[in-house]
Amino acid sequence: MKRGLEYADVLRVDPITEKEKAYATVIGTEAVRQSSSTQTPHEVCEDVVVQERLPERDGNVGGTVAGAVIGGLLGNQVGGGSGRKVATAAGAVAGGVIGNTVDKRHVGGRVVNRTERQCHTETTTSESSRVTGYNVTYRNEDGTTGTMRMDSKPGNRIAMGTSDVVKGYDVTYRYDGAEKTIRMNDKPASDRLPVVDGQLVTQTAAADVGGTRQ
Repeated sequence: MKRGLEYADVLRVDPITEKEKAYATVIGTEAVRQSSSTQTPHEVCEDVVVQERLPERDGNVGGTVAGAVIGGLLGNQVGGGSGRKVATAAGAVAGGVIGNTVDKRHVGGRVVNRTERQCHTETTTSESSRVTGYNVTYRNEDGTTGTMRMDSKPGNRIAMGTSDVVKGYDVTYRYDGAEKTIRMNDKPASDRLPVVDGQLVTQTAAADVGGTRQ
């Protein structure tokens, strides 16, 4: 005798899980760089033309003598007799003093050019940078995203350890006073399961894993 549509009460649902490696998809990478500067001293030399004045061999004697001679000649042109002699002597003395003064103001002999090697120290600053890691943005299988620092640049995906993956459900139900357990691929959508002509109806049922419980 057919009993028509009935329902079994779901008592318990136990997920069946297995450990599997979890991976995330890489959606972006950014290199992390560390900058540094290095200062290197080095010597720079160049040939430079400098001027110098050669010393005079006569010192200030030449100026004094020349001044005295010129002064004496000028004094000799003044007056006559003993007056001319006095004027000549006075002119010589005055000319010598003037010549000596002028000679003292004279720095030296002629100016000449010469080349000398001049060196000084300069410092060169060089900038450099190196990659110390990567900021990696990833997307998990459930759609969530995150960022992590890695030492090396990853590929298209990165390992995220292990996770419990649900492979099915052990569903314990009561029907007609008896308890049974059945393995289902999907979790029941409600707390009741349909029963037709005494048979549990589910398209996702995998197998009966338990016997009748009185």
